[in-house]
Amino acid sequence: MYTFGSRIRYSETDEYGKLTLTGIMNYLQDCSTFQSEDIGLGISYLTEHHQAWWLSSWQIVIDRYPALGEEVVIGTWPYDFKGFYGYRNFTICDQAGNYLVRANSVWFLFDTELGRPVKVKEENIRGYGRGDEKRLEMEYAPRKITVRADYVETECVTIAKHHIDTNHHVNNAQYVEIAREVLPAEIEVGELRVEYKKAAVCGDVVYPHVSRTDEGYTVSLCDEQGAAYAVIWLRGKTREDII
Repeated sequence: MYTFGSRIRYSETDEYGKLTLTGIMNYLQDCSTFQSEDIGLGISYLTEHHQAWWLSSWQIVIDRYPALGEEVVIGTWPYDFKGFYGYRNFTICDQAGNYLVRANSVWFLFDTELGRPVKVKEENIRGYGRGDEKRLEMEYAPRKITVRADYVETECVTIAKHHIDTNHHVNNAQYVEIAREVLPAEIEVGELRVEYKKAAVCGDVVYPHVSRTDEGYTVSLCDEQGAAYAVIWLRGKTREDII
């Protein structure tokens, strides 16, 4: 496992003094990025070799939102590689080792010159471990998210510069930030799933399609023709359940 420690900053908290959902996702993304940088397979290496690891899906279970000033340990490890896919777990723990966040993710290796996914080779994963580490104990959800035919379309969002990352696409966490904004304010997210379909870029207009489900909400972030950039499923909890 690769880990780094941090302390929840004021700039990462919401109006209740808890780490935001976007803050959680940023910690997870930072952890895997730090690991790649530390073993020499980071952004510069990937750019030089015309490659990128792109995220296909997230499943994030939030057991408890950490509070302002709380010290946490973020960890990650890949547990399998198949074809052009890589499978990676994440955790955020408190100082006693209790889980605050547990997550699973599916990635694929993309050749930016060829414009298509490519098979993972040994040189792409050296330093990450054998890729046969034990999976985190959690209830794993399917990668695909069912989209309901009935939905409410909310106000569109134009992608701006602050949404974009080093891949020149909307950052993975920003899709969730957009989806979170269209949910009722009182909803706190206890579990999140994201299926990424295609990359949005600066200037694109995103149309959120919101459906209520038995367990929460599904938000499809679509283009003008109705094709999804990302589909986000969010299971809500009352605030008392997660504080």
